[in-house]
Amino acid sequence: MIAPATSPTRTAPGGLPLIGHGLQLARNPLPFISSLRDHGPVVRIRIGPTPAYVVTDPALTRKVLVTDAAHYAKGGKIIDALRVFFGDGLATIADGDAHLRNRRLMQPMFNKAHIADRGDAMIEQVAATVGAWPEGQPREVYEDMNEVTLAAFLVALFGADLPEHLAGEFTALMPDIMKGTIRQTILPPWATRLPLPANRAHAERVARLRALIDQAIDHRASRAAGPSPDVAATAASDAGCPHAAAAPEQRTGLFDTLLTAENPLTRQQLQDEAITLLTGAIETTGTTLAWTLCEITRHPHVEQRLREELATVCADRPLTYGDLEHLPYARRVLQEAIRKYGPAWLVTRTATRDLDLGGHLVPEGADVVWSPYLHQHDPGVFSDPDTFDPDRWTAENAAATRGSFLAFGDGRRKCIGENFAWAELQIILATVLRTWPSFRLTSPAPRPQAVVTVKPDRMTMEFHREPGATRRTSDPSRITTEPGPDTQPSPSTG
Repeated sequence: MIAPATSPTRTAPGGLPLIGHGLQLARNPLPFISSLRDHGPVVRIRIGPTPAYVVTDPALTRKVLVTDAAHYAKGGKIIDALRVFFGDGLATIADGDAHLRNRRLMQPMFNKAHIADRGDAMIEQVAATVGAWPEGQPREVYEDMNEVTLAAFLVALFGADLPEHLAGEFTALMPDIMKGTIRQTILPPWATRLPLPANRAHAERVARLRALIDQAIDHRASRAAGPSPDVAATAASDAGCPHAAAAPEQRTGLFDTLLTAENPLTRQQLQDEAITLLTGAIETTGTTLAWTLCEITRHPHVEQRLREELATVCADRPLTYGDLEHLPYARRVLQEAIRKYGPAWLVTRTATRDLDLGGHLVPEGADVVWSPYLHQHDPGVFSDPDTFDPDRWTAENAAATRGSFLAFGDGRRKCIGENFAWAELQIILATVLRTWPSFRLTSPAPRPQAVVTVKPDRMTMEFHREPGATRRTSDPSRITTEPGPDTQPSPSTG
């Protein structure tokens, strides 16, 4: 038995018969979720006829994620919908022994030393992808960032020698996979099971993705077997290169850790984990990079400081993985983009029994909702939260905000790939800046759309190799008169 609740739980205003607050979540999700802060630390909403409890106090969110995590299971409507696509990947698998085992098995893939071993191969892949963009042509930046993120992650995951046809099909398939997955999280479960053309097409793409992953796994398994030492030594001698024998080791991927584990996962589990890793790497990282480039175009002083930092660290030589730790301002710029735009905006858990959350009764089986976006736009923690300000993250400023920066979650379900995400973000941002001395936004200022992540509705840019080219060709009236993300209505005012 739990103690009786001591505080009444307010229901958010504006609910409608049958659909509850679903219309507000669909039409105006970010202002609506942020407005709940005004109604108490725990606020009841209805998604259709089903109640859910939104936690607006970061201290109580920490109880859900860390202190009392055993009583708030990974689940809820969003997780249930994603589980159809991910299977029992690390992001969606239920709490318990299987999750703990898989997380322990995968943890070495994401330690800093393991990532560093693949860092320079990622840099080479990113440089090739970014350098192939045609100069002076408007490009869909959100799509570009997803593509370059996928290219880098495929190298890290499956190794630098993944057959070109596999890498190309992954790149072609994933955008439609992501759109279909987002659609399935929005629709009611019964609608996703109807034999509609869109549902059939999504199922076929997912089946094809699993087949591609199988081929990549088989490729890695065959590479892991490798040639005998005598064959490798002969190849090195024939090549006239004393380092050639070491090359296969450097071409391995993170996935080799799973393939060579003492108690390896089943083929189905390997597929589930690969899908989870690919999707997480693309959607969240690509979204963050797109918004980062957008903010750079709107804040010339930020761009100048970034380029000066890169010039100081790298001078005229190529970027190396070891340079990343010497780019603190780039890290602050990326962290501010993550804070401002999520990228995830709404996450759910399920109460395993009747619970007292800060004096509020949460009944067994109820969805408990927490929002990184809501916490990261709290004006009581982040002054002027709609303003892009990388200096929030200087050492002296960041300590006071630590409990409200929850983009990677917290506790035992915290994102396992956080170290990798920071490395990939810094590599891609630095490479874009070094490859393209100038770029500008060519579309109207993008507006945030809250789906699974907070993505831009439309964002196109031109890239130029001549410094200052965009400043001479830009139309100032187009840039200054279009409302940008900083001029959107404050989420806290609804």
